[in-house]
Amino acid sequence: MTGSRSTPRTRMSGMLKTPRSRGLLNGLLLTLLALWGGFIPFVGPYFDFGFGSGDAWVYNSDRLVLSILPAVAVFVGGLFLLASANRPVAVLGSWLAALGGLWFVVGTTIAPLWNAGAGRPLGGQTRQIAEQLSFFQGLGAVVIMLAAVALGRFLVVGVREARRAEAGQVERERAAPAEDRAHGSTAAPQWEDQERPRHDGRQPAGHGGHAGPGAQLRRRLSGMGRTRGHE
Repeated sequence: MTGSRSTPRTRMSGMLKTPRSRGLLNGLLLTLLALWGGFIPFVGPYFDFGFGSGDAWVYNSDRLVLSILPAVAVFVGGLFLLASANRPVAVLGSWLAALGGLWFVVGTTIAPLWNAGAGRPLGGQTRQIAEQLSFFQGLGAVVIMLAAVALGRFLVVGVREARRAEAGQVERERAAPAEDRAHGSTAAPQWEDQERPRHDGRQPAGHGGHAGPGAQLRRRLSGMGRTRGHE
């Protein structure tokens, strides 16, 4: 039954829902950036644009750690934002994408500590700056910005969503029976309010001290029988 105790829980469950369009743009951009960050180390050498080897489609552990893994994190986070209409799932996707972007930024700085790295940039000085930004630091900064914007949008409950949750609660209360709304979830069943029959065969008196309809009928019949006996 719907009562006053279930109202806060129902309203909260309504606020956990969010329109799918809220994270659509950010999720789409994050998935595209993830594809760029994951595939550019393998296709960049076709245009003499990359790090280390000038051959395309060369796999090694450095590219796995510095490019593929953070790209996977950003891609999964973007999918969460694209497909989810649940606020906690969308927040999780935003954090996952932000962590992947953070690793794009700091990965090349931490990697030399375990004797790893992306390798020497290909091309001249201007191209090296473009490679550094488009492969790691610049890419990660854009990913973090998009993930932060999405996170802020999902952490704040809008006025329309709050009103929508309250309207849904009102509709559910109207659909509930009037007696359930009056008694609440702790109301006793209707059969408990009725008096139990007595074991001596007499019917219990009705409310207000008056005899029930069955007792009155039996009294009338017995009175008629006595009258006929006297006659």
